[in-house]
Amino acid sequence: MSGLDSSYYVATVPDRELGFGPLLGPVDASVCIVGGGFAGLNTALGLAERGVRDVVLLESQRVGFGASGRNGGFVFGGFSRGEESLLQDLGPERARDLYSGTINAVELIRARTERYAIECDRVDAGVVWANWFRDPQVLRDRQQLLEQRYGVHWQWMPRERLRSLVHTERYHDGLFEPGAFHFHPLKYARGVARAAMAQGVAIHEETPAIALERAGRGWRVRTPDGVVEAEEVVLACGGYLAGLRAEVDAGVLPIATYVMVTQPLGARLDEIMSTRAAVYDTRFAFDYYRPLPDTRLLWGGRISVLDRSAAEVEKLLYGDMLKVFPQLDGVRIDHAWSGLMSYARHQMPQIGAIDDGLWLAQAFGGHGVAPTTFAGELLASAIAHGDRRWRELSGYGLVSAIKPVGFVGAQLSYWWAEFKDEWKDRMEGKTRTG
Repeated sequence: MSGLDSSYYVATVPDRELGFGPLLGPVDASVCIVGGGFAGLNTALGLAERGVRDVVLLESQRVGFGASGRNGGFVFGGFSRGEESLLQDLGPERARDLYSGTINAVELIRARTERYAIECDRVDAGVVWANWFRDPQVLRDRQQLLEQRYGVHWQWMPRERLRSLVHTERYHDGLFEPGAFHFHPLKYARGVARAAMAQGVAIHEETPAIALERAGRGWRVRTPDGVVEAEEVVLACGGYLAGLRAEVDAGVLPIATYVMVTQPLGARLDEIMSTRAAVYDTRFAFDYYRPLPDTRLLWGGRISVLDRSAAEVEKLLYGDMLKVFPQLDGVRIDHAWSGLMSYARHQMPQIGAIDDGLWLAQAFGGHGVAPTTFAGELLASAIAHGDRRWRELSGYGLVSAIKPVGFVGAQLSYWWAEFKDEWKDRMEGKTRTG
């Protein structure tokens, strides 16, 4: 089946059930958070770390059920919106401040794994951006932009060096991001939940929020078997929309992406990779993959408006994997799954206040691990201390995703970008053989 139950992550979480029982009866809260993914969990932990008490988090399924527990496990800076576009939108100072917030979030994630002893298979081996095409200019331009405008240095990897680490002739030059890492996202999500719970946050799984309404100066959140009376509410539902506010759900497109995990490869893993870095490539429709501690290879890619079955995911991604590593032909796939990410038309997160005492954190797209942590810190600081830094993102607000037409547009845009990637690849092939 598609979904979390077929994922490698669920299969390798030793404490799948954490005892976060459903909400039964009424409860009062200073803050009620709807959504048990990274955005909601980081907001809850950030509030607890700042001394805010009586925080209640509601999750309709299980902690980490959505994109937070399904993603590729890459932890690096930046947003889905590219760095050049960010500069054009905001100017150099504001763009650099926002980007730095995500870099700081990477370090906060690393620090929290240590502070709270979160066992999440963290691999501090960096991330490689591998050039699918021969022309190195896209690498040169991005390396220079990051260095000059954002103060971030990605190391140049000549083709010979890259191919000595990633044993394929598919790539040319690359860039290496040394401060990045990769990890088991579901283990991390549950570790953050445990840390928040240890500081007094009440977490209730299998508790969907079914209604949100004003209650005096605060809010009332209704669930099937309970109700939360809260001074403030945070909506952090991502691609799994709660139906609580029409303008919130209308502001994002839930878009699917796909992941699979091979059988343990043993010594064969070293035959394809002499590095433990995670890798993604320069195409718009890029592959991403990483070696796992038990010698499996996790492979992800594609985006679609369709949330496919495990068998369909495996069929699609297997061919993609063999284009890079033909030596893996015949390798068994043990897990395959899909998951929904939330995208806004402007390709940036929607973070901040949308009503008096009502907060939002969604639309992290396919680049959400660090930005969700950044969002949690912004909202926790805003609620606890009146911090107004979230307003730096106010220009990226709740614009309509124009559903259902938006789904068609998103799929057509992806297909067009995929076609351009394939055309460029074909032209380079003709040049090599001509």
